Amino acid sequence: MNILIAGAHGTTGKQIIGEFTKNPQMNVYGMIRKEEQAQTIKELGGHPILADLEGNVDKAVDNMEAIIFAAGSGPKTGPDKTTAVDKNGAIKLVDAAKKKGIERFVMLSSVGTDHPEQAQEGMRHYLEAKHDADEHLKASGLTYTIVRPVALTNEQAIGKIFADEKVDHTDKSIPRADVAAVLAHSVTEEKTFNKTFEILSGTLPIKEALNNIN
Repeated sequence: MNILIAGAHGTTGKQIIGEFTKNPQMNVYGMIRKEEQAQTIKELGGHPILADLEGNVDKAVDNMEAIIFAAGSGPKTGPDKTTAVDKNGAIKLVDAAKKKGIERFVMLSSVGTDHPEQAQEGMRHYLEAKHDADEHLKASGLTYTIVRPVALTNEQAIGKIFADEKVDHTDKSIPRADVAAVLAHSVTEEKTFNKTFEILSGTLPIKEALNNIN
């Protein structure tokens, strides 16, 4: 299976590539904005594809069978960049997938996205952008999975999570490595198809937790 990772050079994106390279049946392609990022993708075992979410992404999805959107504008950019990448970039990639007949699309989202108006002011615009992208994906007709983790950490993977439509995310966290594993498993785990769910560190192995999603 040919899988495209948008945001492949980000911390989570690189870990997603690592998840797929464990499986020889998966050919993972990393979308990058800069030529100098290509070597990192190759060293991880992926194939770099040069494309910009703020530009044309149609060629980037050629011959793909699934897409994972793990891109983000980052905390140091302003609202304009958040809109351009987290909202418009995601929407653009969904539309490109639909145009090319790619049915499988996995979106990395965030808790709080369903009610951005309830968030702290500093997070509101980001969550509004993610909300709009999520809603566009759900309405697209693609076979989607929307994964909404709690606060991310850079700690080592635990390999165990709790997943449900809604979770209590107060003071909860999850390693990025475990989020990467959830996104990778979701591509082929049918129990996640056309589902939106939240995740945090828990007690069940990732495959088992995903298989228990209602």
